[in-house]
Amino acid sequence: MNSNKQKITFLLPGTGHTPIGGFKVVYEYANRLSQLGYEVSIVHAASVGMHESLRKKCRSALKYIYWKLRGGPAPADWFQIDPSVKVLWTLSLAERYIPDGDFIIATWWATAEQVIHYSGQKGKPFYLIQHLETWSGPTDEVYATWKMPLQKIVISRWLKDIADRLAETSLYIPNGLDFEKFGLDVPLQSRNNSQCMMLYSALDWKGSFDGLKAFSIARENMPSLEVNIFGVSNAPNNLPGWCHYYRCPSQSLLRDLYNKTSVFVAPSWAEGWDLTATEAMMCGAALVATDIGGHREFCLHERTALLSRPKDPGQLATNIVRLINNSKFRIALATCGNAYIQQYTWERSVKQFQSALNMSKGRKIL
Repeated sequence: MNSNKQKITFLLPGTGHTPIGGFKVVYEYANRLSQLGYEVSIVHAASVGMHESLRKKCRSALKYIYWKLRGGPAPADWFQIDPSVKVLWTLSLAERYIPDGDFIIATWWATAEQVIHYSGQKGKPFYLIQHLETWSGPTDEVYATWKMPLQKIVISRWLKDIADRLAETSLYIPNGLDFEKFGLDVPLQSRNNSQCMMLYSALDWKGSFDGLKAFSIARENMPSLEVNIFGVSNAPNNLPGWCHYYRCPSQSLLRDLYNKTSVFVAPSWAEGWDLTATEAMMCGAALVATDIGGHREFCLHERTALLSRPKDPGQLATNIVRLINNSKFRIALATCGNAYIQQYTWERSVKQFQSALNMSKGRKIL
C-alpha cells in the first residue's frame, strides 16, 4: 500500500442496531480496509431523504436524539467494528456532517442522491450497489442514481448486467465470506435429514410466507419435518409447533443452528446477494433456493443447490422433499456447495476493492 494514509467514508441510512446484510458488508470492508492502513469512517444518518416532509423531518430528528442518548448506532450486539474505525451518528447526510477525505462511498440509492452534490473535499465519489432497490424507493429515482457520474461497484453479476444495459461502467466485486465465523462443525452424514431452516422477514419480497407454505406442503407427507426459523422481528402469527423461532440469535447460536440443518430454504423473490444462504452453505446445509440473480452467484442447479421459480411454494416443497428423501444426494449437493463458495474470500474482495480505489486516483497497489 502507499505510504500516505488515505481517508475513506462510507454512508449508511439509519442505525446499525439490528442485523442487516448490506450493513454487514460495509462493516466488513471498513474493518479490513482500516487494518490495511486506511483511515475509515462510517456515517450513519437518521435521515437520508432529500425531499422529506416536515413530519418526516421531525420523526428523523427524534430518532437522532433517541439514538444519540443511547450512545449512537454502533452494532455491538451483532457485529464487532474495529476500534480504529470512526463510527459517526448524524442528523442527516448534509455535507457539513461529512468528514473530508479521499473517497466517499454511497451504499444505498438515497445516499447516492446525496453524494453527487458533495464538493471534491469529501473525496472521489463511489457507489457500492448491493441491490436494485426499487422496493424501497420510486423506480425512476432509483434508476436515476445508476446514471449518476459515480464510480459504481456491483456485488453480483445480475447487477452488472443491469449497469451494462444502462450503458453504465461498473466494477464487479463479489462479496467475501468470513470462514472463521461460519464453518462446517457437524458431519453431514450425522445430521437429522428432516431438519430444515429459513430466515424470516416481514418484507413481501423476502418470500418468507412462500417458505412457510412450502414447509407445510412438505410436512403433509413428512410429519417428521422440523424447521428452525430466525429473524430480527417478532415471530409470525400462528407459527405451527414444529417451527421453532429464534429472534436475533447470536453469531455462535446461528452457527450452531446452521450446523444442525440438513436443508436451508431461501425463498426470496429478489436478492442482491443472499448472505444467509451462503452462511448456511458454509456450515454444510444443502440449499433450496429461488432462481433469482442474487442466488445464481453461487447456486448451480443440481450441483450446488436446487432452484425453483420465485413465488412457487409447491416447487420449493418438491425440492425440500427430494433432499429429505435422498440423503446421498443431499450430502453430495451440500458438499459441492460448501466447496464452491470457498472462492468467496474477503481477502480477494478487499484486494479488488482496494484496486478500484487506487485506480480512481491513478495509483497502483505494489
